[in-house]
Amino acid sequence: MHPLTPRQLLQAYAMGVFPMAEHRDDPRLYWVDPEERGILPLNRFHVPKSLKKAVRKGDFAVTCDTAFQRVMELCAEPAPDRPETWINDQILQLYCELHHMGHCHSVEVWQDGKLAGGLYGLALGGAFFGESMFSRVTDASKVALVHLVARLRKGGFTLLDTQFVTEHLSRFGAIEIPREDYQVMLARALRVRAEFHCDLGADDPLDLLSSQSTSQMS
Repeated sequence: MHPLTPRQLLQAYAMGVFPMAEHRDDPRLYWVDPEERGILPLNRFHVPKSLKKAVRKGDFAVTCDTAFQRVMELCAEPAPDRPETWINDQILQLYCELHHMGHCHSVEVWQDGKLAGGLYGLALGGAFFGESMFSRVTDASKVALVHLVARLRKGGFTLLDTQFVTEHLSRFGAIEIPREDYQVMLARALRVRAEFHCDLGADDPLDLLSSQSTSQMS
């Protein structure tokens, strides 16, 4: 079996499927196409009051695309609530290649010069496919998610695919939709010309999230 190429991976995402490994040390991949797909509606993203305080407090420094591979490596490490992960060496290599091609992005959250949390995903048209996140400090991954959604809103993205819905994501407004509905939303999003903004400039992420939604999913 020939190794999967970055271009083939992009084609798979455009069809609505994504790869996973059974566990970290399994070199094989399998394709996933859930009957119920997780999405996080960008115009209904909910930020709890406690998280708003954490974002405004300024204890974290947030960057994008400065430590992509390290974010992936930390996402692949076992955690108390996740003793086994699906990110194997082939996935790590593929997504790092796609990052260099401009299709994959990371959000890094730093505290005292160390990575405290982060996330990564793949951008295609107006769709962003969230892959994984990690947290070593309370609220770090949540702050990363706030910054991700702010950048997607600013850049004109219309679909944030979370693949599955966890209890953690449901607190922010993530929902499940049937595969058929997802395919319609994906097709529309792929026709959108969106831009991932690594730098928000003078824009405050919370202000971007509270601003009136334009051309977002309903």
